[in-house]
Amino acid sequence: MVNGHVFSYVDALDKAADAAWLRNEAISNNIANADTPGYKRQDVSFEEEFTRVLNKVEYDNLDQRVYNLQLSRIEPRVYTDAFDYSYRMDGNNVDVDTENVYLAENQITYNALVSCMQNEFSNLRTAMST
Repeated sequence: MVNGHVFSYVDALDKAADAAWLRNEAISNNIANADTPGYKRQDVSFEEEFTRVLNKVEYDNLDQRVYNLQLSRIEPRVYTDAFDYSYRMDGNNVDVDTENVYLAENQITYNALVSCMQNEFSNLRTAMST
């Protein structure tokens, strides 16, 4: 019999990967608009909310926390970063070098999440074949 929460980790990883994908789009948009006067950089809020909700679940171990996590209540949110702040005369607050660092960091995060999902499915295949 297959446990009802066998995909809990995959679901949590999938939600985090979706947030990383959305952040990749926001960063790419920032880079594309680096020369647009008045443009304000955007980012994605997700990790803090995910951690907050995960810590609200009161169970003894991580497996129980992830299983009882209400993923539908956690959605990545695009927001405008430092809306009133700009160090440039044209009102744009995008620094292309910084955005490229964020893009590389986010790509590493996304690849790690996908790798973790692949490992979870590999574990499931191993468990089903024994």
